[in-house]
Amino acid sequence: MAFNIVLYEPEIPSNTGNIGRTCVACGARLHLIEPLGFRLNEKEIRRAGMDYWKELDVTRYLNYEDFLEKNPGAVIYMASTKAPNVYTEVSYEDGCYLMFGKESAGIPEEILAKNQERAVRIPMLDKIRSLNLGNSVAIVLYEALRQQRFAGMQLEGHLTRYDWK
Repeated sequence: MAFNIVLYEPEIPSNTGNIGRTCVACGARLHLIEPLGFRLNEKEIRRAGMDYWKELDVTRYLNYEDFLEKNPGAVIYMASTKAPNVYTEVSYEDGCYLMFGKESAGIPEEILAKNQERAVRIPMLDKIRSLNLGNSVAIVLYEALRQQRFAGMQLEGHLTRYDWK
């Protein structure tokens, strides 16, 4: 199984492209909840996702209710600056869903309020409103992967012209 990244109404194509590339690198599935603030064939997505976009396992949903209906029983962790729990203080199950809100407003409070035990935040100074969406996804996803001991991932790097000594 793999982790699932859920973007709730993403607005910026380059963020979604970068997140798609991160998903491919980590074996994660991407779930996009509409409306999207762009078309999936925009060049910003292709540029940010590079040639990896064609390898991405991506599913689109009409709205949040459609997402829930098509993923019954999904264990969903919701990342928000309003969340009570630090993202490193929970145990991420293999196959769980990591949800992130739109760039301008995040995940709606009515959704967060119903999911307090799985609402997580990335600590930051109080004068900063939020991190970039792509960075937030990478931070939380890599914590989930770390907890799974990076199962199935390449853990050693190799030099092209030299050997590590």
